[in-house]
Amino acid sequence: MTCREPAVPTLQVENEHVRVTRWDFPPGSETGWHRHGFSYVVVPVIAGTMHVELPGGGTTTVEITPGVSYARDFGVEHNVVNAGTAPFAFVEVELKALAG
Repeated sequence: MTCREPAVPTLQVENEHVRVTRWDFPPGSETGWHRHGFSYVVVPVIAGTMHVELPGGGTTTVEITPGVSYARDFGVEHNVVNAGTAPFAFVEVELKALAG
């Protein structure tokens, strides 16, 4: 088991509909293993190299670009690691309630 510095979450908004958290990742830091309870959108604000560890030992590496967002459904399980030599950051918007 690798012991890494934790990424830094800063809660920006939370209400009955959304939770908005900015995540700052110093080089080598990680979120820690977690499962998303809500569908979510990620909005990168500082470019970087994101290494994603997946259940069962799988991994993927993604270059994130400021302003290039992506979305995922609830239930995603992973650990996000800064695999680069510079910090990166993104804003995560969790969708707690959907109309309909």
